[in-house]
Amino acid sequence: MECFGSAAAETLASLAPVGSSIELERDPTLDERDRNGRLLRYVRVDGLDLNLELVRLGAAAPYFYRGARGARAEALLEAAEKARAARRGLWAACPATLLAPTRQIAAGPP
Repeated sequence: MECFGSAAAETLASLAPVGSSIELERDPTLDERDRNGRLLRYVRVDGLDLNLELVRLGAAAPYFYRGARGARAEALLEAAEKARAARRGLWAACPATLLAPTRQIAAGPP
């Protein structure tokens, strides 16, 4: 697990506890699945945009699969830049982390 990985998992669990009802939304401008066959979706829990909230809290960073920017790319980038500037979450815990949305995040060792 990378730096802030456990804390990110805890944040996700607090926002979407086991048994939560979720909604998955496909962005028609993006691929259906990633190279590992995983669905690429936006996730809502009780109306909360989970993708955006995790980025806003510094528990995640945007990654644009194959560089493709979907409908929410600008909102995700803005949230990440604000979280990084405020040193929230991984941006405080893992100072070497780069905001590079065309590459998967590399926060380094815990």
